[in-house]
Amino acid sequence: MNVVMVGSGYVGLVSGVCFAEFGANVTCVDSNKSLINSLKKGDIPIYEPGLDNLISRNFSNGQINFSDDLKKAAKDADVIFIAVGTPSRRGDGHADLKYVYEVAKELADCISGYTVIVNKSTVPIGTAREVKRIIKEKNPKVDFWSA
Repeated sequence: MNVVMVGSGYVGLVSGVCFAEFGANVTCVDSNKSLINSLKKGDIPIYEPGLDNLISRNFSNGQINFSDDLKKAAKDADVIFIAVGTPSRRGDGHADLKYVYEVAKELADCISGYTVIVNKSTVPIGTAREVKRIIKEKNPKVDFWSA
């Protein structure tokens, strides 16, 4: 199974390496090239007990990779997780979903076959429906399921 984790922060990185440990082929994607380069060198920006060993082992055996190229990573993905930040909006405290929606727009042009898209970010009810609408609006022919 080919898994893409969009967002390589705490949630995306930990989730991605766990999927790799279970045998999935994982690509963690992030627009932060510096972060991707650090991860490729084995510099882990967060602490979670045992995470460095899991990443090292799974990177060495090719189960997990890191990229800043979403289009290339998503091409053969079976499942794509959106695990980007959803900071609180200034003023009202609601989750700022702009990064989730930006990823949805990008995915519309990246998916090449049936793909499951999962919202892993902390989002309110109805976000999956909006992600689906954004993707379908931009690319009506894309074949996917969103949760």
